[in-house]
Amino acid sequence: MSSPGDHRAFNRVPEVTVAFWLIKVMAVTMGETAADYLAVNLGLGLTATSLIMTGILVVALVLQFAQKRYVPWAYWLAVVLISIVGTLVTDNLVDNFGVRLETTTIAFSIALALTFIAWYANEKTLSIHTIFTTRREIFYWLAILFTFSLGTAAGDLVAERFDMGYLPTGLIFGGVIGIIALAYYAFGLNGILAFWLAYILTRPLGASFGDLLSQPVEYGGLGFGTTFTSLIFLGCIVAIVLYMTLRGLFDEDDELVVR
Repeated sequence: MSSPGDHRAFNRVPEVTVAFWLIKVMAVTMGETAADYLAVNLGLGLTATSLIMTGILVVALVLQFAQKRYVPWAYWLAVVLISIVGTLVTDNLVDNFGVRLETTTIAFSIALALTFIAWYANEKTLSIHTIFTTRREIFYWLAILFTFSLGTAAGDLVAERFDMGYLPTGLIFGGVIGIIALAYYAFGLNGILAFWLAYILTRPLGASFGDLLSQPVEYGGLGFGTTFTSLIFLGCIVAIVLYMTLRGLFDEDDELVVR
């Protein structure tokens, strides 16, 4: 256990485990349904919802940056909120400004690529195992935001513009993620590349299944509604994060960076 005066550098983001991917998929699913709930069901509209959620996200990121190490509740709060905001960014561009989904998909792909280029140029690594400085964490969260906006655009493009439907779209992206996993475990695909590709694709995967559960039957969904769907996934996320937090109290040095 570390002492009060311990100044060692700790990784500020979680290790990539089954629990990580489980919460990630639930977070992006909730991001899709929660954004719809706030903007449509509560009648706030896209603009007001975007401003409110962006303000809350800023507060959450301030809390996250203040931790200087991985703290489950702070990290996953930021992920859930950035998932919602990332969805709203794409929705605003498409619905309020009339930008085509093809254009937003290409634009966010370029923005994400430029973020990775700047990140590597400054840090010589894109590893998520060594996020122990503020600059690296800024690049990390900027990349996360663009992956959510890109995933939203790509998922909507396939499901709606290409008229594939929510379930087939989810299965398509799930299949691609499976191929990436196979390439990593069986054929030695670079771990960093595999992680970021999977991270991007889990967004449209989760969003597709979120829409499948929440959208009315006449629109290709199962009709559970955004309220019920959002609460179910929020409850699961809270339960897992609580477990991770309690477990972390007994193993504080797990995130120590030694690279």
